Amino acid sequence: MTDVSADGITLGQPDLTGRRALVTGGASGIGRACVQRLAAAGAEVVVCDLDRDAAAALADEVGGRPWVTDLADLESLDRELAEADLAVDVLVNNAGVQHVAPIEDFPPDRFDLITRLMLQAPFRLVRAVLPGMYDRGWGRIVNISSAHGLVASPYKVAYVAAKHGLEGLSKVTALEAGDRGVTSNCVNPGYVRTPLVERQIADQARTHGITEDEVVTRVMLELPSVKRLVEPAEVGELVAFVCSRAATSINGASLTMDGGWLAR
Repeated sequence: MTDVSADGITLGQPDLTGRRALVTGGASGIGRACVQRLAAAGAEVVVCDLDRDAAAALADEVGGRPWVTDLADLESLDRELAEADLAVDVLVNNAGVQHVAPIEDFPPDRFDLITRLMLQAPFRLVRAVLPGMYDRGWGRIVNISSAHGLVASPYKVAYVAAKHGLEGLSKVTALEAGDRGVTSNCVNPGYVRTPLVERQIADQARTHGITEDEVVTRVMLELPSVKRLVEPAEVGELVAFVCSRAATSINGASLTMDGGWLAR
């Protein structure tokens, strides 16, 4: 059911009919959930992913279109952005990877890859979509950050550095764009039940010297008071709300959904 407040704000389900959204890392995990939820809200969704088959399949499922690209290849991305039709109303910067190791053992090339993919590529995408959003007087930029965008954990130097940088990018965008109809926010989940998290359990076990079961209970769920992993659909729901008209005044925020992790 929907209703209208005294200020004329439509309450209830987000309605993105007639809007176009771009979701990076959109073919799996959090990205997939965002694609499905934004499409359910009426948006035409561009599924950006490195996995050609998965991106095409999901785009076909939701009536969107795929964009297959390697966001970490910045020279190629710059060329594509110069030629692409990026008249999008919603940008969800979600693509990411993880590597777990002590700083002294952390490969510099992995640090470079992670910061290219998770900070430099989002900057380029924001830079590319803002002029069109300004022209239309409306836009939503949603950066999928993390609890690790606000606090740190050992052995994740590149991921934590990139997410902290993404927070800064989001806030500067919010300050520049807010009076032009465009909002920019971060969504900050704790550990989400995704392939990315599942793959790092073995790395965490090896680095910490504990079993994989202990990684979940002693590392991932030690600090949250809600002792469960976040589900991707929960993140997708919050992203859709941030894109709604009811969220117009939410700008420059870091919206935690971490089970109480950062309340300590």
